[in-house]
Amino acid sequence: MLQSFQRPSHRKLPLGKDRFKDEAQFLRLWLERPLAIGAVMPSGKALARTMASYVDPRIPGPILELGPGTGPVTDALIRRGVAQDRLVLIEFNPEFCQLLKRRFPKATIIQGDAYDLKETLSGILTEQPAATVSSLPLFTKPMDQRLDLLETAQAMMHPDAPFIQFTYAVVPPIPARSELYDARGSNRVWRNLPPARVWVYNKVKTP
Repeated sequence: MLQSFQRPSHRKLPLGKDRFKDEAQFLRLWLERPLAIGAVMPSGKALARTMASYVDPRIPGPILELGPGTGPVTDALIRRGVAQDRLVLIEFNPEFCQLLKRRFPKATIIQGDAYDLKETLSGILTEQPAATVSSLPLFTKPMDQRLDLLETAQAMMHPDAPFIQFTYAVVPPIPARSELYDARGSNRVWRNLPPARVWVYNKVKTP
């Protein structure tokens, strides 16, 4: 399942025509559980493309996506050149999981807790991931939990693999710690509503 890295199909994905439906579903679930959903609407295309741009599809291995929601970043990763069957999507909400299974039938969809990566991915991965792309609402969690998520993901991935996270805030969701990891931010994505920035974390190489 995760060993195949065939060239992705270029058929048109159904994401665009369902945009308004996605936004309505997102808003309803946000009203029910604002801390769990973290956003009033799905990521816009400009933000999704920015996040996907930090993933190199030529590097082999699965791509982890945390909190994919209705799949705008998933769609951007596929358009970037990542084969569907390389994607491992971890989503807590069962309604979003069902939607993701319909839209991305070749991806591995896991309903589980992305903040507990070791348990959630137990027995799933057969090789080191090439990247982790996260849309989780990190600012709703204490700093210790954010750091634990980053360190767990980096321990699973290739040493050079990026951990990619977006935020609406003006400060990084995980502060830079030069002795452990590099952190760099994108330009502000003004075409997203609300405007957002992407942060990329890479593990520091030891001499």
